Formats: sequence, structure tokens, C-alpha cells
Amino acid sequence: RQLHSMFVFQMDTTPDSYLDLFPLDAIVYLTPDSENILEDIDPDKVYVLGGLVDESIHKQLTLRRAQEQSLQTARLPIREYMVKAPNSRNYHSETLAINQVFDVLSTYYETRSWPAALRAGVSSGKGYVLPDKAEH
Repeated sequence: RQLHSMFVFQMDTTPDSYLDLFPLDAIVYLTPDSENILEDIDPDKVYVLGGLVDESIHKQLTLRRAQEQSLQTARLPIREYMVKAPNSRNYHSETLAINQVFDVLSTYYETRSWPAALRAGVSSGKGYVLPDKAEH
């Protein structure tokens, strides 16, 4: 039997920038280029997901934007909990879609388990798997 989350998420839309809505020291800009590992979710922080939406991946662009705005940055602990899976394209990417990041964060918030959270949000197409799923 599978348990279903009882979380309800409220979403508001506004033309205002997150920079105008929240104190700078409360904002954590999530970017795969950050040197800071997201180790836990702080309920007093505001996490920016997909602060920049683009079809192509521009290395360091989201990190530079966060630095220009004097924001704290963090990345999901993909490297710390997952391993590169062998694949024919030798493709490995830590860049996730907004819904994948949301799935990771909401699952972590519910379970307090990074392996469970990363399993929920990081598809095998990204080239990373949990160690127990790695093919030898």
C-alpha cells in the first residue's frame, strides 16, 4: 500500500519580484552551480526555484544572477547521495526542471531523507542514480 502526502500547497502569483517581497537574507537561490550544499530546509527561508527559465543550459548563469543580487545560494546534494550511472551518451546533469526540484524539496520536507527525495525528483535520464540502483 502506498501512502499519499497530506500536504496542501498554496500558490500565489504576482508580478512583483522575490527581491521586493522577501528580505535578502531570507532568500536562498537554488542553482546547480553553487558551492553550498543544501543540507536541510529552513522554514524561515524562502527558496527560489527556477529563478531563470531558459530552454538551454548556460553554465554559471543562475549563480552569477544570484551573486549579482547578493543572495545566498545552494544546490541539491545530488553528488553527495547519488552516483553517475554508466550510459551510452556519457551524460550526467545536475540541472533539473522546476517540477523536479519541487518534488525533491517536498519529499525531503516530508521524509527528511535525501535518498528518498532524490529518488522522487531526479529521473534516471539525468545520468545519476542512488548507489543501490547503480549497475555494475
